[in-house]
Amino acid sequence: MINLFIVDDHAVVREGLKQIIASTGDMQVTAEAQSGTEALAMAAGADYDLVLLDISMPDRNGLDVLKELRRQNPKLPVLMLSMYPEEQYAIRALKAGAKGYLTKESAPRELIAAIAKVARGGKYISSSLAEKLASYLEMDFKGKPHEMLSDREYQVMIMIASGKTVSEIACELMLSVKTISTNRSRALQKMGMKNNAEFTHYAFKERLVL
Repeated sequence: MINLFIVDDHAVVREGLKQIIASTGDMQVTAEAQSGTEALAMAAGADYDLVLLDISMPDRNGLDVLKELRRQNPKLPVLMLSMYPEEQYAIRALKAGAKGYLTKESAPRELIAAIAKVARGGKYISSSLAEKLASYLEMDFKGKPHEMLSDREYQVMIMIASGKTVSEIACELMLSVKTISTNRSRALQKMGMKNNAEFTHYAFKERLVL
């Protein structure tokens, strides 16, 4: 029996996932958390076969939670489940130690297949993500401007490019406007840009926002 720990701030999503997982007969959800802080507390010293982790958390960035989970227990496999398309966060999640990345639009059978493969010690990536990884590995060593950003700076850049204001981002991420503004300024500086319009143009050009 594969014992799973689900981390997602939406109760409806957690219930849906539990129903899909329960239908297999050889998987079960033994714990669930609705925030990054709660997840880290529950994962400490616990014995799970796999963590199914949402990348968007109200209190902490899912990538930060992933890195902390990896520090707590390097052998605990984490499968990221996100509302964001692969273009935005998949490679960052894999670099941070995730064993796979799925969007919430994935079919239930794909979710079950991914869980089974990761629980057996493998990694799961979709065919489209495999192509993106191949392209990533072929890039120049210096990479692209957005790869110099921290995870939070990158997240803020993507949200701005998607049309959200600093205040809206601060509210959604439960951070201060000052913190978001600081991350915005650092991202602009690192990428050699001057304003939000350049963020947006770059994000669409690189297909980070569709």
